[in-house]
Amino acid sequence: MTLEQAAEAVEGAVDAVVLNDGRLLLVDEQGGWSLPSGVPEEAETAQATAARVVYELTGYLVDGTSLLGAESGGGPAVVCQLLSDDPSGEAQLTAGQVRWASFADALAAGLPGPVHTYLEGHTPV
Repeated sequence: MTLEQAAEAVEGAVDAVVLNDGRLLLVDEQGGWSLPSGVPEEAETAQATAARVVYELTGYLVDGTSLLGAESGGGPAVVCQLLSDDPSGEAQLTAGQVRWASFADALAAGLPGPVHTYLEGHTPV
């Protein structure tokens, strides 16, 4: 399953785009690597959803800052700033289910359109 297919599997879900030192945070869900994503709770903004989901899944504290567009039928993506170097022990996923991928690896794996476009414009030289 590509990242794009995984994002499409959950309609309306918010994708979190967590960047750190030229790498992108990915989680292992349903046998493939994808962006951390989740459905907003009542009255929750996309930015708050992204921050909550990243913390719940990975234990990393992030701040959802920039809202990216959404593909048709899918939810938005939110660029997040990493606020903690180490994850808390409260993560739902194990260390083996979380990885930092280079932009090149992430782009090759397939990403939702707005995320792909954003990373292409921010790929380290």
